[in-house]
Amino acid sequence: MRPKRIVGGAAAVAGALSLLAVGMPATAQAAAPAAGPRWGTCPAGTDAPRGTYCSTLKVPLDYKKPDGRQIKLTLSIAGTGNAPRTLVVNPGGPGESGIGVAKLVWSSLPQKVAEKYNVVSFDPRGVGASTPVSCGDTSKLTPHPALPYTPRDAGEEKKRLTVARKVAEQCQRHSGDLLPHMTTENAARDMDRVRAALGKSKLDYLGYSYGTRLGATYATLFPKRTGRMVLDSVVDPTASSYASQFRQNTALQHRAGQFFAWTARHDRTYHLGTTRAKVATAWEAARKKLDARPAGGRAGSAELDDLLASGMYTDLTWGELARAVSDYRRGDTGALLAATDQLADGGVNPAMLAYSCVDDPWPRDWKTWRTDTRASARKAPLFGWLNTWYSAPCAFWKAKPVTPVKIGSVRVPPPLLLQAKDDAATPLAGARRMQAALKGSRLVVAGGGNHGQFLFDANSCVDKHGSRYLLTGKLPTRDSTCPASPAPTP
Repeated sequence: MRPKRIVGGAAAVAGALSLLAVGMPATAQAAAPAAGPRWGTCPAGTDAPRGTYCSTLKVPLDYKKPDGRQIKLTLSIAGTGNAPRTLVVNPGGPGESGIGVAKLVWSSLPQKVAEKYNVVSFDPRGVGASTPVSCGDTSKLTPHPALPYTPRDAGEEKKRLTVARKVAEQCQRHSGDLLPHMTTENAARDMDRVRAALGKSKLDYLGYSYGTRLGATYATLFPKRTGRMVLDSVVDPTASSYASQFRQNTALQHRAGQFFAWTARHDRTYHLGTTRAKVATAWEAARKKLDARPAGGRAGSAELDDLLASGMYTDLTWGELARAVSDYRRGDTGALLAATDQLADGGVNPAMLAYSCVDDPWPRDWKTWRTDTRASARKAPLFGWLNTWYSAPCAFWKAKPVTPVKIGSVRVPPPLLLQAKDDAATPLAGARRMQAALKGSRLVVAGGGNHGQFLFDANSCVDKHGSRYLLTGKLPTRDSTCPASPAPTP
């Protein structure tokens, strides 16, 4: 069990957005909104940037019992305060906090768009400031450094499996009353309560990664209340979370090959090899050395694998990643340990597990997991077991999985889909299946593989498509392509 989730692609979206937005100027002066919920100071610990205001909203824990127990949603808003429209944003996950995202998105919008929209985000049910689920202290369950992801023998596999079972048991013990209700369908129904509280007849929405599943689910449940909808870095609506993790492994392996090729082109800087194959060999040598003797006593091959997987979400981190391994090979562990410490968060993400384990059915027989993971590892040796061990508690989850809403089962207002060609977290094939499900939608495919395109990839072509649609509500007349954003430099 690792503390940082990779499955679903979006675990890193909020962090990536924060990274990419550093230094971006606000397009207009933020002001407290004039209507809707009572907005005020955001709760302590939410890391809401200056110019963000917060409010709370009560929603049913169980929508089959709307007058029963109520739980709290915490919302955030940024904007001019008197904009005619409101854009609701979800950064992905599932289980990522949205409190800081409202200001981040609004301050990144072109001025003409920012003048038309206030931006609202929220911590979904089970997350952060919104009646959170808890699994207690899971950091003590995992040794530091962690065992290698690929078990070297039956004993190591058993140890990791024991951790997965204990995590599931702790989650049940701490939040068993909440876990059956942590579903995307319920989160979508919560968004309709947010829409109503904002006094809007239709929901304008921007969702990244898992947020595309949430948005498409909302549109399926409430097609007449769906307004302008942008789905960025699109999940596959036809695949379960279990199946998606194996498809993602292959895409991550492909993206890692692109990273190794980039590193080879800059061998004068990193000295890891002049070809992709040579860099891959150097990388594997570093993994084996870390297995034998973890850097600083806390960074082994699993920690390096975490760094590699995280780096596949955006090439903006490639220079730091290559430098960390280059320095390590020269005997300097400082950059590697700093990156490891930054990525680690001390335990699992309870809300992410809660949604994942209930939104879809998972195999209960571990032999199925082992067989499928070994098959995946033959195609994706660097990632075959990584996703499996994060998701493994779902094999022991106490809350029963639900039947997910079938996206595309009703006609919905067609959204704008934005996607990177080599996105490893949400592969392009899934975006095409989403387009097929949402009849009439338009797909814009950009080159490159960065996860989270609109506003945060410095891609003016993608930004023009997204901004034009938000301003006019008119989709492109046909599917489009955009060039990749500039490649990073060392």
